[in-house]
Amino acid sequence: NASRSAASTSFTNNNPAAGQQQQQQQAPVSNRHTYPGMRISSTSTAGGVPSASLGAPPSGMPTIPPRMGGGTAAGMQYMAAGGGPSLVVRGSTVGASSGGPPRASAPPGPESNLSSLLRSAANSSASSNSNTTTNTSTPPTTTSACTSGTGRPGAYAVTRTTTGPGQVYRVTVPPGVRPGAEFTVHAGPRRVRVRCPPTSRPGHSLQITLPPEPTTHNQLLKMAPLTSSETDGTTPGGGAVPMTAEVRKVNQAATESGGTAQTFLVTIPPNIYPGMQFTVNVPDAGQRFMVTCPPNAGPNMRVRIVPPTPPREEPMAAPTTQVFEVTVPAGVRPNQPFTLMANGQRVLVTCPPNVVPGQRIRFQLPVHQVVGNIQLSYESEKSSGWCRTVRVNDLKFQWVRMNKKEHKSHNNNNNGNNNGDETKEDMNNEGSTNIIDDMKTFDFSKAAYVRKLQLLEGNDARMRTGQVSLIPAQEAVVESRLVYNNKTLLSYADIANIQTKSLEEKTSWFQSICKELLADWDDGHVKIVVRRHSLLNDSVDAVMSLGREDMRKRWRIEFLGEPGIDAGGVTREWFQLLTEQIFDPDFGLWLSSVNNQMCMTINPASNISCPDDHLVYFRFLGRILGRALFDRQLVKGHMVRHLYKHLLGWPITFEDLEAQDEEYYNSLKKFTTMEDLSMMCLDFTITEETMGVRRDVELIPGGNMKEVTAENLPQYLEANLKYRMLDRTKPQITELLLGFFDIVPEQALTVFDPNELELILCGLPTIDMNDWITNAIYSGYFELKGRQDKVVEWFWEVVKDEFDQEMKARLLQFVTGTSGVPTRGFSVLQGNDGNIKKFCINGVSRDQYCYPRAHTCFNRIDLPNYSSKKELYEKLKAAITLSSVGFDME
Repeated sequence: NASRSAASTSFTNNNPAAGQQQQQQQAPVSNRHTYPGMRISSTSTAGGVPSASLGAPPSGMPTIPPRMGGGTAAGMQYMAAGGGPSLVVRGSTVGASSGGPPRASAPPGPESNLSSLLRSAANSSASSNSNTTTNTSTPPTTTSACTSGTGRPGAYAVTRTTTGPGQVYRVTVPPGVRPGAEFTVHAGPRRVRVRCPPTSRPGHSLQITLPPEPTTHNQLLKMAPLTSSETDGTTPGGGAVPMTAEVRKVNQAATESGGTAQTFLVTIPPNIYPGMQFTVNVPDAGQRFMVTCPPNAGPNMRVRIVPPTPPREEPMAAPTTQVFEVTVPAGVRPNQPFTLMANGQRVLVTCPPNVVPGQRIRFQLPVHQVVGNIQLSYESEKSSGWCRTVRVNDLKFQWVRMNKKEHKSHNNNNNGNNNGDETKEDMNNEGSTNIIDDMKTFDFSKAAYVRKLQLLEGNDARMRTGQVSLIPAQEAVVESRLVYNNKTLLSYADIANIQTKSLEEKTSWFQSICKELLADWDDGHVKIVVRRHSLLNDSVDAVMSLGREDMRKRWRIEFLGEPGIDAGGVTREWFQLLTEQIFDPDFGLWLSSVNNQMCMTINPASNISCPDDHLVYFRFLGRILGRALFDRQLVKGHMVRHLYKHLLGWPITFEDLEAQDEEYYNSLKKFTTMEDLSMMCLDFTITEETMGVRRDVELIPGGNMKEVTAENLPQYLEANLKYRMLDRTKPQITELLLGFFDIVPEQALTVFDPNELELILCGLPTIDMNDWITNAIYSGYFELKGRQDKVVEWFWEVVKDEFDQEMKARLLQFVTGTSGVPTRGFSVLQGNDGNIKKFCINGVSRDQYCYPRAHTCFNRIDLPNYSSKKELYEKLKAAITLSSVGFDME
């Protein structure tokens, strides 16, 4: 234990490389610095200064014009030349001596022999490679999986450090150099520009001191185990280990205090020993504090620390406020929340005590949070009227379901008054208020649930664990502010500004957030080396050895034995091959959805296919999906819609169950209209069949002893929904979410809807319009004329000529539930029963529907019989783009 002031910090030794010899890299040297074969010699001079093989470049080497740098101690000046580590130094005159520092040579003339130079340099390299120390001349830009230090598959933490004394050389001023002029010499692998002192002449000896070259370290990381979050004494499986008593105490203390357990893995700096203090910087939490090195730790060891204080938020100046005044709508009781539109914003307000409908109340918002013409609404037919709004008291996002009523609200710009105590007389802006549905009674058509992820610390600090549950949607809250390294990366105002933009603009904004989170190259990077014939296993071992801070470092992917340099193409291929293998139904982790062969759903029996490590694969896939989103890479696998909702924290409704299994949904729906449920002889169990073996699963504890009645029917329906949407595959979904949020901040995802998330991860599909049109069928008003109907002709003209690739993909999502196209084309498009259900355009009357409606179970779109092509284009585009965000089709 260590402490600062009165606060204590507990430590757990957690060195992933313990027991392993640190491996070092010796990569070929780039010609930006020197020439092939040049290495520092292992011999030394009589004066104790390491000597260097003074290689000279071949004739014809371009001369880099001198550039002046800033002055340093002892009159030395340094500057880069040509992007390499060339230096400009000011030499000092020294007398002739038989000993002392090694000499640096001037570049040779045209008569130099290149072959002789290479042979000499190669001999020097062989001498250097026989030494056990890291080659200090290795440049950062050239790496190879076959070089020393990374010749085996795995993940390597690559760091570069500059330590040790400077290197001293003696230089002879070449002929023709005047005082104050510069000349070039080669000191070891580095090219140095030297400025001749005023008192020196050609032939004089100068002594120069060069800073030490960075040393590259490659540390092979050890795979971190998963930790089971179960506390009921059950034996974990799938690659997870039981939680230790020490970690359980940390998680229990955080849970009792109402917070989230947070520990951090830090590296003890050099020259820090037990009892000595050092400073810890935690960018994710925005913390900086002093800790004491524990007795069982030492320099360069990694230890886990528990912060002594809660995370500090970034100090914010008192903002100018804007005061709003609103009339409490009819039907609102004291302490009951209601929403309203104030200056184009949807906000959540709680009615004060002792206030009745008809009275006017005031509230205020910070001016920098006020955004005009923005409605943070996500309501749609598919979300059963639920929308995400912002709470006035803490500006957090919350899901609500509203009963709409129009009222007037007024506002006053309180410019310059930070406290919001003064208001003007002119209150003339209008808005609308909406009474919140308290959802105290169960409604089959309105009920919605949102996943709640409680993060817990694992035995290994690199690998968190957690628990997932479904809670009523109105209880789900998400932060609207992201602070990283004491800097606010996004706030409610940013989200409000971007959420109505195009998908491309949203993606660009999200990438700008990711760039802020990406660690600098100087802070180290990760090299992942894999074998092509064992791609998945090697990749799992590598990625699962990384901590959360490593997940946000720069990655370099290398295939062992292949000389390719990762400039983007290798990484892209790696993501494609990995996800193609892991989503393969033959692997046993995923199954093709019953309703849509283009979508993949989690195999509930994945523990049978991969009993020892199936949970490891799901944590790995979550990290891969998060990293793909972080790097804007594409994956080869479309998931069922409710999994995208879990990733985003969107409400899960019975309509999602209908999309997954319509027959099961209809059975549950019939129970709501039955007068006597006793004749069904139902209890709170469900029968599952796995590989021919049938078993009963209790939906609630003791469910086999509890009969379903009219009174507890809502509980039975809710338990069925939770089981099919989460509990059936809870361990797998938990690991998928934990891996995903190891890298992606949830706050930055609030601008996307499930359709957009699928498009970003899977990319825009390649759609053959001729194949689409040829394999479409028609019904309703269009059944007689088919493709020759005027409205049908307008429809295909709009889709083919006026919709871009994104809009075509969104139309496909709108009608079929996914943007994926069958590999054999639209002729084999399947419906929810597994049979062929071709893309169908069903003609309906404009009096029946105003906007087009979709039936994803049948791949059918109900298209009103519009009177003009322009009207069809406007209504179709509105229905597609607003089907998940800000659009109520009822």
